[in-house]
Amino acid sequence: MMGIGYALTEEFRVEEGYVKSDNLVRYRIPTIRHTPEIYPIILEYHTSQGPFGAKGVGEVTTIPTAPAILNAIYNACGVRFTRLPATPQRVLAALRESELSVSK
Repeated sequence: MMGIGYALTEEFRVEEGYVKSDNLVRYRIPTIRHTPEIYPIILEYHTSQGPFGAKGVGEVTTIPTAPAILNAIYNACGVRFTRLPATPQRVLAALRESELSVSK
């Protein structure tokens, strides 16, 4: 969900040196209502580098999430995003802009 929030809703905004997204009303993090069904695939392999053979995988899984979502938007709509988050408003605006550039 961290990667999904980063890609679709969370925006750290600073204006004139002041943080504008300084609370959870302005900084939109996803909630349980936004969580898609997730099917984990757990592979258990012992490693000698971690305690009792364990290894961490927590935040590593957030790395490919935003690019995967942005590529899915591109594949579905034909609009490419280079700025996050890809909010519904920004997707709609990009679609309208691409329609205008095609019709010219």
